[in-house]
Amino acid sequence: QVQLVESGGGLVPPGGSLRLSCLASPRIFNIWHMDWYRQAPGKQRELVATITSGDATNYADSVKGRFTISRDNAKNTVYLQLNSLKPEDTAVYYCHAINVVSRTDYWGQGTQVTVSS
Repeated sequence: QVQLVESGGGLVPPGGSLRLSCLASPRIFNIWHMDWYRQAPGKQRELVATITSGDATNYADSVKGRFTISRDNAKNTVYLQLNSLKPEDTAVYYCHAINVVSRTDYWGQGTQVTVSS
């Protein structure tokens, strides 16, 4: 069983920054892709950013140039750096892990990001 625990959410003004963290246990990074999704009230969950087992990254158009996904394998942690935040970035952000061989996947519990003045 894989456990994903997100942290780092909070309330920030427009233009502010946050760094979200996702701690994975046990160690899973060798053959796992990691994603960040978000879900705003009344909207479907959407993919925000992906980092593959080979460290390739991909972003939703709405966050390109503002968000950065990265991973620290030694710490079993994936990060999402959120810069130049906008009110429309307000959502619950979820960490997601998928095994590229078995396609087994896991979700974290989510962390709230609120962008408001």
